[in-house]
Amino acid sequence: MELDVIGCHGGETPRHRTSAFLLDGRLAIDAGSLTSGMDLRAQCALEAVLVSHAHLDHIRDLATIADNRVQNGCAPLIVAATKPTLGILKKHFFNDLLWPDFTKIPNALKPTIRYQYLKPEVVSDVVGYKVRPILVSHTIECCAFVVEGKRGAIAYSGDTGPTDRLWHVLNETPSLRALLMEVSFPASQQRLARLSGHHTPVTLAEDLRKLNAPKDVPTLLYHIKPSFQVQVEKECAKLKGLNLTVLALGDHFLL
Repeated sequence: MELDVIGCHGGETPRHRTSAFLLDGRLAIDAGSLTSGMDLRAQCALEAVLVSHAHLDHIRDLATIADNRVQNGCAPLIVAATKPTLGILKKHFFNDLLWPDFTKIPNALKPTIRYQYLKPEVVSDVVGYKVRPILVSHTIECCAFVVEGKRGAIAYSGDTGPTDRLWHVLNETPSLRALLMEVSFPASQQRLARLSGHHTPVTLAEDLRKLNAPKDVPTLLYHIKPSFQVQVEKECAKLKGLNLTVLALGDHFLL
């Protein structure tokens, strides 16, 4: 399984892009920067997007990738998420007010976007991958994903603070090859992190110690807020006994 980092930050500047990851050039996880970080050819090759939750930094580029794909006559793009998340997209995003409803464009028989409902804890086939959503702890409904391909599985935490169920599931996933894990704020901002449903290095370390995976399974850190990038990286570097890598734009992994 090939993993490309399109966007990995908790905010945007000219040097930072919001969450978007690409598996095998076919399946995206979140859509914060799918068009700002991918050329047209890669956008058109995409087959599906898993959406963890409906906050703007995780869905924004669904709008522009839909626009680009309809201009290029692409096959329908599968947008897969839980029922509440898709409900928000329908009512507040692709609603013919904020943005056109691309489930009807160019026509209902061959739309630019097709929705696929995912049920928490239930494994679904999404363009050939086995996808299991796990509810995590955020300010709105948000899912982690365990995504399994032919050679193993990766996990994506979504936006979350301290949680428990995700670790139970991962401890029962022997094929786990890597964990994409959010951390957003430094320890000095612990109250803000708690109120906004995010991790600091302190709570990150506490949660990661619930994971019984082999030590060679890497934890790939994303969602650091640009204003706190240096501080969070320094705090994470001091954590002992954890296999941590802070992601950067353009990183590529063969898992």
